[in-house]
Amino acid sequence: MRSTAFPATAIALVLMLSGCAVPALVSGPALAERAARPVAPVPIDVANPGFGAGSIESAESMPNLPWAVGRTGMTAARVVYRSQNAEGDETEVSAAVFAPTGDVPDGGWPVISFGHGTTGIDPACGPTNSRNLLGLATLAAGYTQAGYAVAITDYQGLGHPGIHPYLDNSTAGYNMIDAVRALRLTFPDISPRWVAFGSSQGGGAAWAANEQADYAPELQLLGSASLAPAADMTGLVDKAKAGTLTDDQAPLMQWVLESLSRREKDFDIDRYRSGPVVGDWEALTGCTPASASARGAAVERIEPANFAPETPAAEALLRFHLAAMAVPQQEASAPMLVVYGDADTYIDVEWTDAALARACALGDVIEIDRQAGKGHADIDGDAVNRWIGERFAGAPAVNDCRQ
Repeated sequence: MRSTAFPATAIALVLMLSGCAVPALVSGPALAERAARPVAPVPIDVANPGFGAGSIESAESMPNLPWAVGRTGMTAARVVYRSQNAEGDETEVSAAVFAPTGDVPDGGWPVISFGHGTTGIDPACGPTNSRNLLGLATLAAGYTQAGYAVAITDYQGLGHPGIHPYLDNSTAGYNMIDAVRALRLTFPDISPRWVAFGSSQGGGAAWAANEQADYAPELQLLGSASLAPAADMTGLVDKAKAGTLTDDQAPLMQWVLESLSRREKDFDIDRYRSGPVVGDWEALTGCTPASASARGAAVERIEPANFAPETPAAEALLRFHLAAMAVPQQEASAPMLVVYGDADTYIDVEWTDAALARACALGDVIEIDRQAGKGHADIDGDAVNRWIGERFAGAPAVNDCRQ
């Protein structure tokens, strides 16, 4: 056994390998890559599948990872594991989990649980349906080469049958936590020490996982890093009402509404849609390569007022649901890093500012990196690797809430 401190410099290669600083909230090119697997996965015999949250329903090999990723020598599996939603109902969720090879450090391989950005709201939209996990396989390879085990959840309803509660940070946070449990059951020598890291939709999920860490008392969360987090999206209601949704927010709003209509019996979707989107609804919901052209054309036909709530009661109901899915909801359990841009056209900077102010008021320890002139997909995420390395090294965390 060898002892490893995992300093920040040890993972400087990760963002370079991943090919981008932060995946976009609605990732156009990535959605087109869902190549068929030429080799059938092989079931993996998990010695201890466990029971309850995080337990393994099934595990199989991932033989068709891109060659450049597979040659790194990491061990990979696609798992279906048990988790829960925000209401506490048991669910099944899929994920990709990875472990390094080589000499195991004292205490086992430290863990990064990664939350991905928006890919859609249907089961077909999950990263594990893609040969390269919609680009995330390279990120996993970079982190495993740096000495980290990695869990990448699809989230409930993506990659595995179920209803995806889009932008429900609480549910996605539980999914990220239970993915760590599933990783530890799938591979040996995995540490209970972990960090949550996510971008966009996943940034909100990582934030929520930090607040919910007591849900998994056997694990030791050291912190969460969120890039361009979808922390609190209730501002979409005002912009929909005023007809001022950006070109990026309008198609996102359609996914919000469709997801709510699938899971909330009291949510009448016809109170929130008008004009061409009514006829284009099915096309707007698509996420597969076969639907990409039709969806793109439908997005071009969206008009500014198409998602305006028709009554004050409809407006209030939508605001209630979005507020219930937001963070913060409670004090975080570990330090946080939040990186975002003031020119984001998906998540208004004022929304993130307000969420951070509330979190600071709760007593959270947060390093805040608000980048001038940066949007959603071009923020500089270099601070993440330094910050993650410091958490595992036991360095004190910067707290910008005190300034």
